[in-house]
Amino acid sequence: MSTITVETPEAPSGVPTARGAETESARSLPLAGIKIVDFTQVFMGPSCTQLLGDFGADVIKIERPGSGDISRNSFPDPDGKDNPIFLSINRNKRGISVDTRTAEGREVIAQLISGADVVVSNFRAGVMERMGFGYEEVRRANPRIIWASGTGFGPEGPYSHKGGQDAIAQAYSGVMWRRDREDLPPSIYPTTLCDYITGMHLLQGILLALRTRDVSGVGQKVEVTMYDSMLHLQMQEACMQLNRGYEVNWGAMPLSGVFETTDGAVCMVGGFTPDPLLRISRALELDEDLTERPEFANLERQFENKPALQAIFRERFATGSTAHWTERLEGEDLLNAPVFTLEQTLADEQTRVNGMIVEAEHPSVGTVRMLNAPIRLSETPASVRRVAPRLGEHNAEVLRENGFDEETILRLQELGVLR
Repeated sequence: MSTITVETPEAPSGVPTARGAETESARSLPLAGIKIVDFTQVFMGPSCTQLLGDFGADVIKIERPGSGDISRNSFPDPDGKDNPIFLSINRNKRGISVDTRTAEGREVIAQLISGADVVVSNFRAGVMERMGFGYEEVRRANPRIIWASGTGFGPEGPYSHKGGQDAIAQAYSGVMWRRDREDLPPSIYPTTLCDYITGMHLLQGILLALRTRDVSGVGQKVEVTMYDSMLHLQMQEACMQLNRGYEVNWGAMPLSGVFETTDGAVCMVGGFTPDPLLRISRALELDEDLTERPEFANLERQFENKPALQAIFRERFATGSTAHWTERLEGEDLLNAPVFTLEQTLADEQTRVNGMIVEAEHPSVGTVRMLNAPIRLSETPASVRRVAPRLGEHNAEVLRENGFDEETILRLQELGVLR
C-alpha cells in the first residue's frame, strides 16, 4: 500500500493557512480562522455547520464519491445533486469527495484533521470510530481538536444502535403523543423540528468548547442526541410530570385553537390577558358573555367542557372572513394570527423587512434564493460568500492548501480516492 506524503503549508505567525478567496469582510467575522472538517449529512449536522460557515468558519464538507450527502438525492429534481434541499443547508462550505474506505482516503482526512479546529459528524454512534476518526484517535493527533457528534440516542443505552431520524425522535420523546384533541390520532410534525433543534444544540456545544479552548488551549468532545434535545424542549412539561404527575399540553388549552373561517383559518390564543373568555365573547360578537355560564365559569370548568366551548368558537368563526376575525381579536388585545401557507410567509412584508431571504449565484443552477441566518449581530452579521459546493468541487484546492502536491493529487484522482 502506497503512502501519501504531504508538506505542512507555511503561514505567517498568527495567520491561518489559506482558506480560498475570502473577502475582507469574511475575515472579520466571529469565526474567521476556525477550520471545520464536516462529515455531516441530511439536515441536523449541516444546519449546524452552515451557521458556523455563515459566521466565518472555513467549513470543509466531506462527501462520498459518486453519491455525496444523502440530501443530494432526497427528491427527484431537475438540478439533480444540486437540488434546493441540498443547497438550502450547505452554503459557505467547500466540498471534497473522498473514498474513506481506502487507506489513501483516510490519510487525506487525517491530514485535514491534523490542522483543523473542529470535526463534526452526525453518523450513527460508533461510525466515526470504525472509520478511524473517533475522539481518542483524533485527539492523540491534535490535542486542540473539538470533536463534535450528533446522534439519535448516544453511544450507550438500549437505543444506541438505532439511527437518528426526526419522526422517530418525535415518537420516542413523547412529543408525538400530545395533540390538541384526544380524538385525533398521533401524527408526525411535518417540519424537521428534532433535526433542527439538535443541530442548534450541536452548534452551541461547539461554540462553548471553542470558548473553553481559548482559555485552556485544549479541545474536548461535544455530544448531543436527538432524544435529549427533544426531552429538553419539554422542560416545563417534564418538570410538571415528574413533580406533580400532571401532563401539560399547551395545544389543548380550552381558549386556544385553530378555527376555520370563510376563506382560511385563524389561530387564537386565549391567554396572557385578563378575562380572556369575556374578551373572546365580545370579539366573536356573541349574544352572551360565556363567562356567565356555569360550565365555563373558570379554567377548571372550561377544561371539563372544552368540546362544547370550542364548538361555539368553531361555529362563530365559520361565519366570517379571516381578516374580519383577526381585526376583532386585535381589538380585544387577544393573541391571534391568520394561518399562512409557507408561500404566503415567504412573500410577507415581515419576511422582507427582517432580511430573511438572500440570493446567491450557483455556477450551474443560476440564482438560488434561500433563507438567511436567523441570528443578527450588529457589527459582524452573517454573510453568504459561497453557494453549496458541487460534489467534489474543491478537491484539488483543499488538498493543495493542506500540503498535497500536484503529483499526489493526480495520483489520488487516478486511484479513484478523489472523485
